[in-house]
Amino acid sequence: MTPNLSALFYLISGILFILALRGLSSPETSRQGNYFGIAGMTISILITFLSVDNFGTGFIYVLVFLLIGGSIGAFIAFRIPMTAMPELVAGFHSLVGLAAVFVAIAAFLKPEAFNLGNIGNIKLASLIEMSLGASIGAITFSGSIIAFLKLRGIMSGAPITFKGQHLINLILGVGIIFLIYYLCISQSSNVFWSLVIISFLVGVLLIIPIGGADMPVVISMLNSYSGWAAAGIGFTLENTALIITGALVGSSGAILSYIMCKGMNRSFFNVILGGWGATDQTSTSQNKEQKPVKNGNADDAAFLMKNASSVIIVPGYGMAVAQAQHALREMVDSLKKNGVKVSYAIHPVAGRMPGHMNVLLAEANVPYDEVFELDEINNDFANCDVAYVIGANDVTNPVAKSDPQSPIYGMPVLDVEKSKSVLFVKRSLSPGYAGIDNDLFYRDNTLMLFADAKKMTEEIVKSL
Repeated sequence: MTPNLSALFYLISGILFILALRGLSSPETSRQGNYFGIAGMTISILITFLSVDNFGTGFIYVLVFLLIGGSIGAFIAFRIPMTAMPELVAGFHSLVGLAAVFVAIAAFLKPEAFNLGNIGNIKLASLIEMSLGASIGAITFSGSIIAFLKLRGIMSGAPITFKGQHLINLILGVGIIFLIYYLCISQSSNVFWSLVIISFLVGVLLIIPIGGADMPVVISMLNSYSGWAAAGIGFTLENTALIITGALVGSSGAILSYIMCKGMNRSFFNVILGGWGATDQTSTSQNKEQKPVKNGNADDAAFLMKNASSVIIVPGYGMAVAQAQHALREMVDSLKKNGVKVSYAIHPVAGRMPGHMNVLLAEANVPYDEVFELDEINNDFANCDVAYVIGANDVTNPVAKSDPQSPIYGMPVLDVEKSKSVLFVKRSLSPGYAGIDNDLFYRDNTLMLFADAKKMTEEIVKSL
């Protein structure tokens, strides 16, 4: 295939990727966005194969590993529950970063295969591109692994800090810049491997001081890193599609991270530098065992909601774990038959990942015009008769507005406590993902419903 024709098809795939991002910005168009993305990637892969001259037996190896990797990815995607989606995304980001590192290594060891020159005489621009791709890719890989371990619960979600941590990060960051400069001068293999190893270390050090409450922003930022790593390698390979795709992922991830930081009252630059989330995990609120709670059942909840004029549903991670969205939709339909106005309040990071709750509610065919983001509905809680909190914890915790020592202090939360009555569905009084007690449990207007979210909602439906 001629270079001009390849460039044309790569441009088409780039347009499809842009349309995919646009589609994924709303639950209503998300399926269409996915189709655009699939079409763009299919075109990119086919054109890349057709553009290679004298592929020979290498084509068989590429095809075999493509089938193996694709099969593993498809198997995982089919089996993974929605509750594990955040760590799945972190795991996939790590593979993108590792792929960038491997390509950079191959290009450095065999530059003639990529038309980059010869060993010891690689083009300056190519050296800069592969160095950046390798460094950002290594940071993405190790950082994503730490994020995966924290989200999976294999590693503690609490911040891991030590004296002089930020100074060490600064020294290593400056060291990476110096190594890239020195590599361009010397083209030494020792310098190249030192760059890769130090970048792996930086990825770990950037993520370990980040607490569990802020992990959704970490996932978004690592997504951005993986895109920039891919774009850097795209320049090395002179692959237009990879450059476009990497730039789109990198820029969209950075924009999403900025929006989330603004929504969570975090500093965007602190996110990039890894110098955030290291607050004390101990809240100044009293011990939960010393506080009384009001315990209710399904009949109590049904009575309150049936006699309410307005109910706001606040879904969270507990709803995702119990897969209670369909039972919730059935409960809402029953309330509507009784003339009750029902709305859904979604926090930007509910469920540990942006859009997590929106997807689950879409599965249950919840009308989009009933689902509202935090900024749109927060003022309505003051005029709400009943707030039904189903598995949400940190995003409803009033401590975020009152306790400066809390790790979630300053993060905008849903003003659930302003409702006349709060029905809180939870298995126990255990803390949320941020590791702190929820002061909402002990408010006078809160009735705790201790049960599995799906089972409790189904019982409420029967009582209604």
